[in-house]
Amino acid sequence: METKDIKAFGTEAAEAPLKTLDIKRRAVQAHDVEIEILYCGICHSDLHSARNEWHGTMYPIVPGHEIVGRVTKVGDHVKNFKVGQLAGVGCMVDSCRECDHCKNDLEQYCDEGSILTFNSPDKHLGGHTFGGYSQSIVVDENYVLHISDKLDLAGVAPLLCAGITTYSPLKHWKVGPGQKVGIVGIGGLGHMGIKLAKAMGAHVVVFTTSISKFDAAKELGADEVVLSTDPAQMAKHAKSLNFILDCVSAEHNIDSYLNLLKVDGTLTLVGAPMEPLPVTSFSLLLGRRSFAGSAIGGIAETQEMLDFCAEHNITADIELIGVNEVNDAYERLLKGDIKYRFVIDMASLK
Repeated sequence: METKDIKAFGTEAAEAPLKTLDIKRRAVQAHDVEIEILYCGICHSDLHSARNEWHGTMYPIVPGHEIVGRVTKVGDHVKNFKVGQLAGVGCMVDSCRECDHCKNDLEQYCDEGSILTFNSPDKHLGGHTFGGYSQSIVVDENYVLHISDKLDLAGVAPLLCAGITTYSPLKHWKVGPGQKVGIVGIGGLGHMGIKLAKAMGAHVVVFTTSISKFDAAKELGADEVVLSTDPAQMAKHAKSLNFILDCVSAEHNIDSYLNLLKVDGTLTLVGAPMEPLPVTSFSLLLGRRSFAGSAIGGIAETQEMLDFCAEHNITADIELIGVNEVNDAYERLLKGDIKYRFVIDMASLK
């Protein structure tokens, strides 16, 4: 297959810093869309993957699955995209398309395993896929999203992962007016959860371990903010919440939050702690409560989320950086020194 050489930013080893690399993209096929990448968000999973912390990284790796850009070329059979349009690519670039999940717009749960934007098998060129820290990308149109020109494009980029990761469970568990919803943690995921739950009409209660984040939570749309380390503050919300979105990726006490749920309430985990989280049986049994998890959304739901955000003027709160600042951004990410997502201006990749 014909290929095209482009510049990217990635690494060839777990212990090595990211640097400029040359990679190949396939030539545009009949159903493909070629996108010049304008902005790419930095997700914590980029760091985990680059440093092989989840074990299984294929090198060289080019991270990035929060991609916003402009269409530069389309295949002969492409129907839904035209050259010059804005477009986005999220965490997936393909799936089996045959299993029940794929046929029901749940490609993220594909029985064969969806093809991720980076570090997945590349069925076109062999080897593995390369992500959005690059000049351009070629993706089948069925896995490309339409992006509104009404919003700041850099702020839209994190919606392709952080946005859909929080939107999908809020939508699935039918969050809306008349509900009291908890958001645990104010970070890349949590700040999006606050904005989306509020826009859906819920009464939003944010839980944080830091008093210093109270004002930030209110600015993001929280109706109430609770210091989760204060038993008295937590007790005031016992058995009062319909739903809790847990965005914390570190070890924490799940029981303390399950006990805030009403009967039939659900706590859904979207954070990814590395260690198991113990749960006391009676925290679930005594209120017929549920402890669930949720990944990203399918392509149709991701488009729905993008349209919802355009309608409600929702973007991520970001810090825009150049590609030469990515290694420093990774270190700051480890320290939590960001409000709330880094986004790379890909014009800086020369």
